[in-house]
Amino acid sequence: MQSIMKTYFTPDFIQFFIELAPNNNKDWFDENRKRYEQTIKEPFKTFVGELALHLAQYEPTLVQEPKNLIFRINRDIRFTKDKRPYKTFVSAIMSSGGKKDKVMPGMYFELSPEGLFIYGGVFQPGKEQLEDIRYQIANNQEEFKRLINDQSFKKHFGEILGDKNVRLPKELQEAAEVEPLIYNKQFYFRTQLPIQTILSADLVAIMEEYFLAMSPLNTFFKKALGY
Repeated sequence: MQSIMKTYFTPDFIQFFIELAPNNNKDWFDENRKRYEQTIKEPFKTFVGELALHLAQYEPTLVQEPKNLIFRINRDIRFTKDKRPYKTFVSAIMSSGGKKDKVMPGMYFELSPEGLFIYGGVFQPGKEQLEDIRYQIANNQEEFKRLINDQSFKKHFGEILGDKNVRLPKELQEAAEVEPLIYNKQFYFRTQLPIQTILSADLVAIMEEYFLAMSPLNTFFKKALGY
């Protein structure tokens, strides 16, 4: 399947969020709601749906319904002092679990005036899931080292990121001397692409390229998590 050559967004996609930043309130948003729907919401829904359909050729189990992939623009302000109601970006995830599965490795991305941000790996594993990942790495160190040193992964994402524990269970300490990433509490990677990328007719092809670059590591983590 050939990549889609199509421009999904106009410069007003960027301008809308630039204006929203200093006017982040319901009154301004309501005044600009029609503009939001025409410039942001509908084009993003189309883009996410067509991207999911395109990437399903590589991963047939991907969720393809945009409503199950796109995150709300409304911020969760229940437990924060920052009461601004809206995000200044749009975001979605390409995975077999969709947006409701917070752990399944996939391709999460944000489009904002700062650029296109793409993430992969595991960001919020639970205690048992973290343990499973650590043992997966400890028991498959050669495979893991090959994946994180893969030329395509390093070119597109560089390295695995995440907070670390100071201590580990005794049975993992020897393996962690060889592979310090076992100390990680998170195993994610990211990249930032220029704002012009969002307006490019090659956007689907670019997303496809990064999806394929992260897929081997995502598959490794999915095996650890039992997906």
